[in-house]
Amino acid sequence: MLNADRLSQSGLEYLAQRHVLTYMEDAVNQLLESREDISQYGIARFFTEYFNSVQQGTHILFREFSFVQATPHNRASFLRTFWRCFRTVGKNGDLLTAKEYHCLLQLLCPDFPMELTQKAARIVLMDDAVDCLMSFSDFLFAFQIQFYYSEFLESVAVIYQDLLTGKNPNTVIVPTSSSGQHRSRQAPSECSPLDGVEATAFYQCLESLCDRSKYSCPPSAVVKEVLSSVQRLTFYGFLMALAKHHGINRALGALPDKADLLLDPLMDQELEKLPWQGKVKLKEQWLPAREVQSLNSEAAGGSGIHGLTTKIVRMEEVFSSMLMYQNAFLVAPSAPHSHNSNR
Repeated sequence: MLNADRLSQSGLEYLAQRHVLTYMEDAVNQLLESREDISQYGIARFFTEYFNSVQQGTHILFREFSFVQATPHNRASFLRTFWRCFRTVGKNGDLLTAKEYHCLLQLLCPDFPMELTQKAARIVLMDDAVDCLMSFSDFLFAFQIQFYYSEFLESVAVIYQDLLTGKNPNTVIVPTSSSGQHRSRQAPSECSPLDGVEATAFYQCLESLCDRSKYSCPPSAVVKEVLSSVQRLTFYGFLMALAKHHGINRALGALPDKADLLLDPLMDQELEKLPWQGKVKLKEQWLPAREVQSLNSEAAGGSGIHGLTTKIVRMEEVFSSMLMYQNAFLVAPSAPHSHNSNR
């Protein structure tokens, strides 16, 4: 059904809102890079398959981070792909560290920045040590808001710090990340960590931020509900409340509700069809070189790469079944290579 808002937009406004030019540019670039292979079956088929993959959300597999975070649809697609690929981690009840979750993220996006993984871990652990173990569901929902609403959270951190120190928060600069590089977010130095800031004033500032921001923001009703339920709250308390709110999932449409997080009947049917015999060995060359070296050094103690292999032994099953189920056409994908975590 045609969206009524579409009729009130000009052609250029619609193209910009849907980031059509971003995908056209990417498709043309891949066409030029693979023109010799594509000449065998035609340009028309190439564009058909490319935009089918965009629609299915498989176009972000093994792509560079600058592309993965380039559009809201790409971010939502990456979230859903990460859930579907590594759902078995949660299904098996495995607990991983931030470093291990980062290894999983890099299997889908080789240059995914560790900084974003650490920020998601801090939400789960309330800014405590980020080397603690986390359940898959806790990490996933924290990662969802950190990754999808990254620019919004940068501005929220500045607003929170200004309120905490008594400064005027009305001059917040909305950050940009078109280059794919995220600046470091210093955790607010809470003068009264147990009290935080006054929720009403915080909400007024965030309402103003959402009104003027050109980046994705959580639904205002969700923000209002979270902040209206308390008198005061801390920065990480706010982020955790957002991460746990069912309204975020419904707004983004990338992940199921927590009760259904480990359920994926269609994927399970595909897994049952695979003729796997014995355990699947995790390929070390798919892990970042520095992570492999660090994890191998811990292997003698029963952790490290061997521990990680045991925890995600079904990973290759999930990759294969996802590709089979989606019947995805990956345009000139580059194999994962070396680059550079809730309970």
